[in-house]
Amino acid sequence: MAAVTEDLHFGPAAGTRFFCTASRGLEPFLLREVRTRLRATQVEYISGKVFFTTCCDLNMLKRLKSAERLFLLIKKQFPFNVSSVSKGQIFNEMEKLINDDPENWLNTLSIWKNLLEFDAKEEELSQKDVNSLKRKVGEDDNTIAKKVKTEQVQEIHENKECQREKQTEETLEQGNCITQREELQEEELQNDAVEAVDTPTKGKHLTFRVSCRCSGAIAKTFTTQEIGRVIGIALKKQFGWKVDLRNPNLEIFIHLSDIYSVVGIPVFRVPLASRAYIKTAGLRSTIAWAMASLAEIKAGAFVLDPMCGLGTILLEAAKEWPDVYYVGADVSDSQLLGASDNLKAAGLKDKIELLKGSVIGKI
Repeated sequence: MAAVTEDLHFGPAAGTRFFCTASRGLEPFLLREVRTRLRATQVEYISGKVFFTTCCDLNMLKRLKSAERLFLLIKKQFPFNVSSVSKGQIFNEMEKLINDDPENWLNTLSIWKNLLEFDAKEEELSQKDVNSLKRKVGEDDNTIAKKVKTEQVQEIHENKECQREKQTEETLEQGNCITQREELQEEELQNDAVEAVDTPTKGKHLTFRVSCRCSGAIAKTFTTQEIGRVIGIALKKQFGWKVDLRNPNLEIFIHLSDIYSVVGIPVFRVPLASRAYIKTAGLRSTIAWAMASLAEIKAGAFVLDPMCGLGTILLEAAKEWPDVYYVGADVSDSQLLGASDNLKAAGLKDKIELLKGSVIGKI
């Protein structure tokens, strides 16, 4: 994996406990990544999950490439023993996940809100920078336009010295009217470009839903619907939150297995593995990134993917290691067309060259 040299950005909560889900076999990649990219501490993993502590902000957390989803950790404990007690007793134990430590729930919720608010402020500042740049470009364009018009008026004046003073004044007045209209249009465009960034839960009653996953012995005893109902009722009683299954402010994730019981809050609604820069998905993006990282790509290298398909490995590699010459080859026209669309959508057409050919034939 590429070494991280940039400065870390710190969020509002120092030493926050997170966990990520990962595809089977990718846990070692994610372990290395959170240590290197986030300088995380207290890093540990169990099958399919990596737990860690970091004070990085969301911009840094979004850069994790081998993770499926990112969660704030509320609670991690030993599994429920379903073999020797009744269903009612197990339900009571599940309710204790909430009732035994409500302060921890509220603290985690506060961190979640602070992270989102901090991220929203950064997006707002970024939007202001974009608007400022647009205004500067607009002002530069307007200055050039005025200069061109002035030169044109001067040229007309020099070529038509015999024209009467009245005609010259009318020409100048007409030019001023055009300039005024351009300034008004510029102002309207600037106003249309301004967007407001709102905090998701600001000014609203908190709504939630519970997402459950069960495996092992507990999955044979309870359905996810039963567990979700128990947890949901306990949350309503303890905090007064309202259930909204379609568009909640908050999602509570709970995974019960024979190894552990984990409760957390998803930080992002969209999984980290869903890359915004991939138009058509081929190989899973997390696996593609892991495969690229195994190649130990260095700046200035030549990288060939002889069966590139939709170009997912090349995309992940080019995003992580940009100063490299990439070539992808495939025998399928449809795959190359899809890869070309992906490169265009990701803005990497100039970074990756695509060729039609077979690994058992001549390119």
